[in-house]
Amino acid sequence: MAMGAGLWLAALESAEGALEDLARPLEGRSRRATSTFRQGPDGRYDPRAEPKGDHQERSNSDNFRVAPGMTNVLLEAAGPGAITHIWMTFLGPEPHSWATNGSASHQDMLLRIYWDGRARPGVEAPVGDFFANCFGRRSEVISTPVAVEDADSYNCFWRMPFRKSARIEIVNQGDKPISLLYYNVDWVQLDDLAADTPYFHAQYRQEYPAQAGRDYVVLETRGKGHYVGTVLAVRTRSPSWFGEGDEKIYIDGEPKPSIWGTGTEDYFLSAWGLKRTSTPMFGVPYFDQWGIVGGHTSAYRWHLEDPIVFQTGIKVTFEHFGWIAPDENPDYRSTSWNEREDDYASVAFWYQTGEPTETSRAPSGPERRLPSLERAVAWAGDFIDESHHGSGRAVRQRLGFFERPQLLYQPGQADGAWIEIPFEVSRKEPLRLLLRVARSYDFGKYQAFLDGVKVGPVLDFYSAETVDAEEHLLDFWPEPGRHVMRLECAGRNPLSQGDGCGIESVRLRERRPRVAEFGHDRDKDWRQEPRLYR
Repeated sequence: MAMGAGLWLAALESAEGALEDLARPLEGRSRRATSTFRQGPDGRYDPRAEPKGDHQERSNSDNFRVAPGMTNVLLEAAGPGAITHIWMTFLGPEPHSWATNGSASHQDMLLRIYWDGRARPGVEAPVGDFFANCFGRRSEVISTPVAVEDADSYNCFWRMPFRKSARIEIVNQGDKPISLLYYNVDWVQLDDLAADTPYFHAQYRQEYPAQAGRDYVVLETRGKGHYVGTVLAVRTRSPSWFGEGDEKIYIDGEPKPSIWGTGTEDYFLSAWGLKRTSTPMFGVPYFDQWGIVGGHTSAYRWHLEDPIVFQTGIKVTFEHFGWIAPDENPDYRSTSWNEREDDYASVAFWYQTGEPTETSRAPSGPERRLPSLERAVAWAGDFIDESHHGSGRAVRQRLGFFERPQLLYQPGQADGAWIEIPFEVSRKEPLRLLLRVARSYDFGKYQAFLDGVKVGPVLDFYSAETVDAEEHLLDFWPEPGRHVMRLECAGRNPLSQGDGCGIESVRLRERRPRVAEFGHDRDKDWRQEPRLYR
């Protein structure tokens, strides 16, 4: 995405400042900690040995496998010094020829950095979230202090000074190994460090969901320093737009925030919502679908040119307010200002002198995974026999972005093309009906029917590239028992080369408890007036 003139100017001015600094004398001695292979007398890796560095292929074994529950130390350095750059890469979680059962995701990998032998880490965050890659998903980030090139090359340029020592470690808190972990850590050994030098800190925290009645807290610490960045991840649990809440920042113990924003997207320097973008100072690496139940948004905002300065302490918070559907409102109406109960996670980045008083700690790997919102899932791949589709063929197909193989239906012709997927409802409660689908270059248009009732508009499954999506169809209180989702071909997009469709699952997703509490639609017949709240 092209940057506007203002962003280009900001990037140019920042670069000019860095280039100007290069023309001044620099103190210290450059060093590097790396995963390069070092062979001991027994032929195994020995961190005390010199790099192997010969013509044998073993010299290229510059990576580590970190088993579940184990810790890999990237750097142990004596100070004074300053870390200037961290680069790392590793296999993604999907099965690979070098890791046939898959690997740990970067949400399972906990990054910890300890300063001067302190018991508590100065940096504690999942690797992904630290690099603005949330939800365990890999996304490209092109910013000034953090860059994730092609969604798999993790770089940060935060300057991290230390006086006595520095230790960087990654803990595998997942149930699969970290595979092919490569890294380089660049740092400068210094003769001394000024007494008032602030230390770099980053802390992850989460609330699944955000707690009712109080703002979401990103950071609260006492001391002197400056706040330099936020990574925020939100998984929606209600329809519509979550981001009307303001940032509220309390400086030096003040009872009311003197820094009060105008909306979540405004804090992240966007407007009228959020969409995928990547700029030097702000960005949205991941945004899947607008206004759905279960949508994902992650964003970063770096305060490099506008650090938030505090002398005795700071508290950074966000309101979790926004639009919600009428059936979540006690008065059965939709307004822009309702407290929402979405899932929040964040990383705060700041510098301060002394030790922080922030009490948050990162939960365990399993606790960091978002809880499932699905009440029931019917896997379409279980229904490929001829009794569940019209003319043509249906097969199972494995795609990397789906949990299970999808049902790939390729009809001989559009007329008479259909598929049916039955599912069971265990009890009457408010649910959202949706399809987890693929879109591709040879897919057609389909109309959805539930128990013979048309629900939603015609769905266009065409896309120039094969991608995944969710099609949300209905908010309702279904009766317990068996139901049938049917899709009938309704033609094709003029750009499409075929009439096929690919469906991973039919899902019934939970609505927030207050929908059942208010019960506005409990006794309404969804067949008479199918409704989807947006």
